[in-house]
Amino acid sequence: MTLHYQIVPVTAFEQNCSVLWCDETLEAAVVDPGGDLHKIQQVVESKGLSLKQILLTHAHIDHAGGTAELAASQNLPIIGPHQEDDFWIQMLPQQAQMFGFPLVDGFVPDRWLDQGDEVQVGNCQLSVLHCPGHTPGHVVFFNEESQLAVVGDVLFQGSIGRTDFPKGDFDTLAASIRNKLWPLGDDVSFIPGHGPMSTIGHEKATNPFVGGYG
Repeated sequence: MTLHYQIVPVTAFEQNCSVLWCDETLEAAVVDPGGDLHKIQQVVESKGLSLKQILLTHAHIDHAGGTAELAASQNLPIIGPHQEDDFWIQMLPQQAQMFGFPLVDGFVPDRWLDQGDEVQVGNCQLSVLHCPGHTPGHVVFFNEESQLAVVGDVLFQGSIGRTDFPKGDFDTLAASIRNKLWPLGDDVSFIPGHGPMSTIGHEKATNPFVGGYG
């Protein structure tokens, strides 16, 4: 079985929402539905997928703003992030107001995630890595068979996540990248929360913020 993906940029922040699906079952998950739910639904319908769940890397508005609406409209379970991001979920209405988003509701995830957990998308398995620093409850999803990681706002091509938000911390973020992402392997491709994809090896060698660590 193979894990397929399509990136769907959403919101004014051009956040990389991802639709992941198993080619054997056509069961799908949407990662970080920040908004523009019609764009996400178009992908699901065009691929003939059966959307089964919502996965969250963290609870900033551009990643989680459409979660409550999507979950309610399609009766989908909300999986993730780590419970340390609960305060960000509770602040979603304030986040929406602050950044000019439509009013959104908070929610309670059906399942909190932690380091070492696993999530199934059809017959494909995602390993969960707890990678705090950008937010305290940020998680990353990794599919070993496809050598693909969905890293949210932990790591970008040539950059890393901001650490000037409440409970953000640069040293914590750098440690998450070095200790959790680098060991995945140089050939692993990753979908960041914003901007183009990259590989672990490329960022390890060239990233000005965290590169140069073996």
